[in-house]
Amino acid sequence: MNALQKLRSIVDELRDPKDPMKILDNWGLAGRLGARMPGVDAERLQRVVEAKDITGLDDIVTRLENPEAEPEPEPVSAESFSKDQLSEAMRAFRKRVKLMRLEDESKLRGKRLSSGRASSIDAIMPPGEFPRAIWVALEQEGKLVHTGQGFYMEPGSLERNRPTDVEKL
Repeated sequence: MNALQKLRSIVDELRDPKDPMKILDNWGLAGRLGARMPGVDAERLQRVVEAKDITGLDDIVTRLENPEAEPEPEPVSAESFSKDQLSEAMRAFRKRVKLMRLEDESKLRGKRLSSGRASSIDAIMPPGEFPRAIWVALEQEGKLVHTGQGFYMEPGSLERNRPTDVEKL
């Protein structure tokens, strides 16, 4: 589950709340996740979250899920970037994934304790401080996998982040 899918699941929970105690937590989480998404108008998102406008939040998420057709990136190769630029981008990507997973895992739930469950986030939108072309170059090198709609993940990250049957015991 990537961050956008997580945001969509929060919107669905807010539309049909099963636990009224989680509504405020879900609005806060929606605000934090939405603020990290590139292309989101931060002021509009803040107004929607403060007003608890589910229709406005749904509209923001729908626009993120179905962006207007982006222009195709110019053909890029890894040689057009230095090794330092590529490694710096990968470090930033890994740090962003780690922080998003930690935030997802450390949410407080019932009885003021974190649940201890593993995060279900496996793909993210890469950090915006790097050009889109660098992510395409890293994908061509095989260091990242494009999962669609601007999301990337590291190859094999699904296997590393899912507990095995032995770990569950």
